[in-house]
Amino acid sequence: MQLTVWTYEGPPHVGAMRVATGMKGLHYVLHAPQGDTYADLLFTMIERRGERPPVTYTTFQARDLGTDTAELFQSSARDAYERFKPQAMIVGASCTAELIQDDPAGMALTMGLPCPIIALDLPSYSHKENWGAAETFYQIVRQLADKARTAPARDGRRLRANLLGPTALGFRHRDDIVEVRRLLSDLGIDVHVCAPMGSTPADIAGLGEADFNVVLYPEIAHEAARWLEKNFGQKFTKTIPIGVNATREFIAEVCAIADIAVPADPDAGRMPWWSRSVDSTYLTGKRVFIFGDATHAVAAARIASEELGFQVVGLGCYNREFARDIRNAAAKYGVEPLITDDYLAVEEAIAAANCELVLGTQMERHIAKRLRLPCAVISAPVHVQDFPARHSPQMGFEGANVIFDTWVHPLVMGLEEHLLTMFRDDFEFSDANGPSHLGPGAAPIVASHPDQEVPATGSALSEMSDAKAEEPASGSAGAGQAEASGWSADATRELMKIPFFVRNKAKRNTERYAAEKGVTAIGVETLYEAKAHYAR
Repeated sequence: MQLTVWTYEGPPHVGAMRVATGMKGLHYVLHAPQGDTYADLLFTMIERRGERPPVTYTTFQARDLGTDTAELFQSSARDAYERFKPQAMIVGASCTAELIQDDPAGMALTMGLPCPIIALDLPSYSHKENWGAAETFYQIVRQLADKARTAPARDGRRLRANLLGPTALGFRHRDDIVEVRRLLSDLGIDVHVCAPMGSTPADIAGLGEADFNVVLYPEIAHEAARWLEKNFGQKFTKTIPIGVNATREFIAEVCAIADIAVPADPDAGRMPWWSRSVDSTYLTGKRVFIFGDATHAVAAARIASEELGFQVVGLGCYNREFARDIRNAAAKYGVEPLITDDYLAVEEAIAAANCELVLGTQMERHIAKRLRLPCAVISAPVHVQDFPARHSPQMGFEGANVIFDTWVHPLVMGLEEHLLTMFRDDFEFSDANGPSHLGPGAAPIVASHPDQEVPATGSALSEMSDAKAEEPASGSAGAGQAEASGWSADATRELMKIPFFVRNKAKRNTERYAAEKGVTAIGVETLYEAKAHYAR
């Protein structure tokens, strides 16, 4: 484990909580000290759920360590069953409780509680949240699925599929389920069980009665799907329907598994139309940096490259279990894969990429804001604003429309911001005067524009001076060369006229040019000389 301000994944018991919270009739008894109950906030505050997660904590304190904490766990487990009467219980320890080695899983199995007990062994110091969710779901399926219940003969009935992978606290999982159900229904296929989200232990027992499985999130469901294939002969899908092209391939894959005809003209959404329009041309070739969980990052890279005409200049993920998928995708786009859970390394890579759009998690949103770059969130971890009340899927054709809006609007609205910045000195738009639409005598705008909060010394503009310039030489950028000490007021104003989405790139190139030429104070002339130099 690593102590850090931010983290992409919590410990594995949080992953187990995601599975338990998504299900009904399942209760999680967690051996944990008082402080580890913070995890409740992830679901009640961030996901805005109407009820608390189905978790009972032993919540032992420091004074309890001198007594029998094992007995404390057993009492908590008995009380939890008597209070909630669950169909099944999962038991385990948090990362802190793991250190006292009480073995809650082993104790629970010997207590004789009148419901199935699923013991979890989630080593917190070698694995993380997504692995914990995957292992928990795998153990639930492995222990509860009834091998005597298999799919009946077709005999003209509609086909049935299980949806595997959606959990609580997942990125748009609730809405993705709706879209994939719609896709399957249009193909004449019913959803038998959706798990973990929305299912009960009784539903898990009947998973084998479906004809095949649809894996929506491999990080959660891949191991369970493999076990079901081995024990029930159920094939499972490999294509994740995020984006227009991937959704079409998903439909074709489902039809191949189900042995039905592929529809001639599936709904294509609006993205293909827009991608062929004149309006899309000004975004063609935009440089985009992508980071998140492997499933969403790989899908985003494909959409950016194939459907929006962007140039992928960075691609990475934080879940090392899927590093191979990222490496394969990165090779396709000719970029170096970034496999890390260190957000500082991600920030450095974004700054060095000279990108014009960032697609990532809530952490990349913070990073992009600091670098003054447009950003859209594509993956967990996310914050409360990424659990909208409206229907906002990522999968299917409607998901492609949502992605189109989410990615393109920051760039489009950025042009409006740039125009206001360009005409900031005009009498109608000057902050020293009142808004023009309010007529003469309107009160002036006190707060200055964010891009004008830059002193003549260029101190604010230099906040990214440690970032590498475009195409840096080996070692640190400008190593052994003089560092430009600052920008003149005229040069700063001229720099602010450059569109925000290429401004950092122009700034870095100018500072690199000035360092190479030994210029210590950058003026307007240096800015234009650098522009001419790099235009050749």
